[in-house]
Amino acid sequence: MIFLGILLVLAAIALLCWLLFTLAVFALPFFAAVSTGTWAYHTGGGWLGAIIVGLITGGIMLGIGQVLLVIVRPMWVRLPIALAFVAPAAFVGYHATYGIAKLAMPSETWQIVFSIIGALAIGITTLSRVAGMAAAGPSSRDLAQV
Repeated sequence: MIFLGILLVLAAIALLCWLLFTLAVFALPFFAAVSTGTWAYHTGGGWLGAIIVGLITGGIMLGIGQVLLVIVRPMWVRLPIALAFVAPAAFVGYHATYGIAKLAMPSETWQIVFSIIGALAIGITTLSRVAGMAAAGPSSRDLAQV
């Protein structure tokens, strides 16, 4: 039974890490959605109004980011747009890895070391996914055929 428990814990950690890597791209829109939803709730919008405002804001933020990455051509302009998505993802990655490391090891030094490694890994993964979103736009060859 103990062996089964260990396997289930490892499977849960693997699932949470996969989920973190998959959803890291959406850290900026999620943060914007939560911030505006909280603002809407505290200004008297109620739960339903806060949820609607948050969903609209998150969708707009993600849409604006994707449109800007597709439309903007100079790399020096694309980099700050991509970093706007990467910085919150790395922040979330640091804290998620820190939470897992805090459960797994007693040494605070190693917790911070693994948290920094996790933040770098998630930041690099997010950068590659954001770059993939930018590459998914129409190519100049496709535009020439129109």
